[in-house]
Amino acid sequence: MKPLGHHLILELYGCSPAALSSVSRVQDIMLKAAHDAGATVIDSIFHNFKPYGVSGVVVISQSHFAIHTWPEHRYASADLFTCGDAVNQQKALNAVKKLFRASRFSIVKMERGFVPGKTPSR
Repeated sequence: MKPLGHHLILELYGCSPAALSSVSRVQDIMLKAAHDAGATVIDSIFHNFKPYGVSGVVVISQSHFAIHTWPEHRYASADLFTCGDAVNQQKALNAVKKLFRASRFSIVKMERGFVPGKTPSR
């Protein structure tokens, strides 16, 4: 059976506090990751928390990329969730790691939506 979706859950450590603190920079990085991966961006929304931290989501026609940052800990958690096989998640992962300057990271990879008799529609 083929999964409907592929989900990468990222833990990014030792990141640039400046990159994690700026709502525009976090948004730019996540949009670049989506574009690098070949995703079709529908919309994005990001919010800057006080005193620090950013949360946001890039909605793509193939699902979404989401992130939450903790600049004070040089840490970010991100989800790269895609449906179908059109998006290159590895390219998105590479962009996120590089642009946030993560010194180390971990990944949980999940295949989602094993529905008998169904094939991915996106």
